[in-house]
Amino acid sequence: MQQAANESFVSERRFYDDKNFPKGFRRSGDFTYNEAELLEKHGVAMQALAEGRQAPRNPEESHFVEVVRGNSAPGSLLEKIWVKYVKLASGKPFYAVVGTNLVKKADAEYLDDMIDDDVQDEPELEDDQ
Repeated sequence: MQQAANESFVSERRFYDDKNFPKGFRRSGDFTYNEAELLEKHGVAMQALAEGRQAPRNPEESHFVEVVRGNSAPGSLLEKIWVKYVKLASGKPFYAVVGTNLVKKADAEYLDDMIDDDVQDEPELEDDQ
């Protein structure tokens, strides 16, 4: 059984994703040391299987393909790491406040009215000197 596990997800080179993780998996803060090591070691093979460029060679790789297709839940550590990688690589939600000069005239007038109303609501201070 151990020999079969050693024959799974074999690749000749290490896996890197400079686009999504420019500082590497370890330094990204998203993966543990062990997860980053396994992803770098087996990521090329997992990516080839996920993209259909490589056929599964054993039941472990076949199950991985089923997980990638969404037909099965991740069970092994490598499957969980790959699912985590795909989720993070697809992008974290990005929320930003973006300024623009394209304010509708009606909106600008409404905001001006609101500001004027606020100023009028404030009590005037009397000068007791």
